[in-house]
Amino acid sequence: MSQILRQHAEQLFAHELEELKKQDGDKRPANWVLSPQSVVTYLMGGKLKNGFEVSPKYIGNRRLMEIAVATLTTDRALLLYGLPGTAKSWVSEHLAAAVSGDSTMIIQGTAGTSEESVRYGWNYARLIAQGPSPDALVETPVMRGMKDGKIVRLEELTRIGADVQDTLITILSEKTLPVPELNIEVQAVKGFNIIATANNRDKGVNELSSALKRRFNTVILPLPDSVEEEIDIVRRRVESFEKVMELPAEPPALQEIRRIVTIFRELRAGVTLDGKTKIKIPSGTLSTAEAISVVNSGLSMAAYFGDGQLKAADLAAGIIGSVIKDPVQDKLVWQEYLETVVKPRTDWADIYRACRDL
Repeated sequence: MSQILRQHAEQLFAHELEELKKQDGDKRPANWVLSPQSVVTYLMGGKLKNGFEVSPKYIGNRRLMEIAVATLTTDRALLLYGLPGTAKSWVSEHLAAAVSGDSTMIIQGTAGTSEESVRYGWNYARLIAQGPSPDALVETPVMRGMKDGKIVRLEELTRIGADVQDTLITILSEKTLPVPELNIEVQAVKGFNIIATANNRDKGVNELSSALKRRFNTVILPLPDSVEEEIDIVRRRVESFEKVMELPAEPPALQEIRRIVTIFRELRAGVTLDGKTKIKIPSGTLSTAEAISVVNSGLSMAAYFGDGQLKAADLAAGIIGSVIKDPVQDKLVWQEYLETVVKPRTDWADIYRACRDL
């Protein structure tokens, strides 16, 4: 068993990618590992002609993945946009793994991301000793992706300052990266493109300029459509976590996952699933990713401080921690939900007691 805590997608699913490559009879764009059709199969899952089962990485609308993959075959970059926890980074990683066989060319966008992080930088010791030279140049993921014809991932684009964002315009429109200090330019090889992600909770932080927006095709990733779909996502991700962490705990019963998903969906929507009771909405996002985290934390509690079986008491702290982000406002929202929705559900008595006791 590997000691790596989290393998890259191309490592974790190497067997699936190899099998898809063997069975892939469709035309591949230049420098793509798989054809666009096989990339979508890798993302959505399915059975190959030889009976091999490909596991789904994204559970949702297939058409969204087809649009995303088709975008990467054009001269436009791809922007994955949506609420926190809608699998933007997850989809970005798997797209890069399936298209380029490499998901590691990544820039994490923050308020401190500089122009040098996007374009290129310098080894200042060599720069002072030798002056501007190829040896003193420090390549960024963007520069390497252009040279190698690979996908580059740019996380949280709207967290980056507007002046730094706009350094992408020449790269995306001209497919070239000038290095005036050396009087050279790096021209993008076929296969190069950028997948950016942006969180709509950050709207207004650093809005994209209209010039930059035109160079992206935007795909909005929604929250899961149904309870069953969200339960399936949580179950699959939790199973993956258990396998990697080798927890001495039993797999969680679907009933526990269903209750977590139900609580999160009701609080997100402001109404119970049956539509009969309106409830207040907390300040947090209560995303699918947070539901996965709550179940994973509960499993750890059950494994090391319980009897190995996931129970309501193991989940209570994680639920409360996810819901109560504002200690005043959210606490009132949670207490009201607990008394008006959770308490009357007779089969939820254990989770009511566990949460009330905390």
